Amino acid sequence: MKKIAVVTATRAEYGLLSPVIKELRKHESGDLKTELIVTGTHLSEKYGMTVNEIDDRIDHRIPISVKSDSERDISANQADTLVKFTELFIEQKYSAVMLLGDRYETLAVAIAAGNTRTPIFHISGGDVTEGAMDEWIRHSITKISYLHFVTNEESQNRVIQLGEDPKRVFNYGSTSIDNILKVANMTKKEALDSVGLKNCRYALCTYHPVTMDGGGVDQIAVLLESIKTFPEIEFIVTKSNADQGGARINYLLDNAEKEINNIHVFTSLGVRRYLSLMKYAEFVLGNSSSGIIETPAFQVPTVNIGDRQRGRLQSESIINCAADTESIIAAIKTALSDEHRIICKSIISPYGNGNAGKKIAEKAVEAVLTGNIDLKKKFYDL
Repeated sequence: MKKIAVVTATRAEYGLLSPVIKELRKHESGDLKTELIVTGTHLSEKYGMTVNEIDDRIDHRIPISVKSDSERDISANQADTLVKFTELFIEQKYSAVMLLGDRYETLAVAIAAGNTRTPIFHISGGDVTEGAMDEWIRHSITKISYLHFVTNEESQNRVIQLGEDPKRVFNYGSTSIDNILKVANMTKKEALDSVGLKNCRYALCTYHPVTMDGGGVDQIAVLLESIKTFPEIEFIVTKSNADQGGARINYLLDNAEKEINNIHVFTSLGVRRYLSLMKYAEFVLGNSSSGIIETPAFQVPTVNIGDRQRGRLQSESIINCAADTESIIAAIKTALSDEHRIICKSIISPYGNGNAGKKIAEKAVEAVLTGNIDLKKKFYDL
């Protein structure tokens, strides 16, 4: 029997993988099985045990360390991940493993796959995020991978520029658009009721560490001061990820919730609730990729702070600003203006039409069942 493994370590990653997993399940038979492997912060009480939000069959749970206070912690996490996934891949002998994105534990999983000659099908390669370590991690995973499912034409060109054969690079768009069309189905009242709020004007906010700048923890104080300037807006904040500095940011957010009346902090909202809230928000604030990829598809303004997402393909609805109070306040005022909302109404997402999950699954199944995978890749020279 052929087996395709899909690995998820975080809430955001699972949201993007979910459309692919659901489509892969449709192809299961006596000859093919898809196995979902859950690891990382999904299995951590500190990060909300988001494994409980996974609405699919879980085949393996691989606990790894998620402490992220220092560089030493990150390396220890990667070492733990490398050893455990090497053992799993030796034992299970997967025909391929599906990985998404650019997290440090994903790199360790990719190395384990490389060491065990397990083909990697990589989603979201070729993107650029100059302010985060994700940048070099993502490109490193690209070079270990066999099939590449990119989200836009610019990323497709970059993957080919990295020496990958165009015949193995497929631009099917982002699965985030699949989710927007199929998952964001709560009414505004239902979404607000689910977070304990009545009908109100609100913004959705996520702020992650800026890992190339040493964490960006100091910028949280600036963000919080900016929020105080808009007491008429309720700010629904999702906590940071497990990058270095994330735990400190979450500690500061918990304290801020006690002191600032219009801040409401959640460890995780889940894909359906998060995207439904995004759909009706006045704007999305922070430095998460969701503000760049998902939010414009709702024709909702994004205030993107700092350098973390610098280099990503962007829509005109996105307002980029520096990580200081004056710049953030000015950007929020622009997002709330009638002029900018008119711009947002004409936005068409550059990240596909909502069929990415189906196309990715079909190509992955075809590659595995035909058995024509040759890991002795030849460097493609431009």
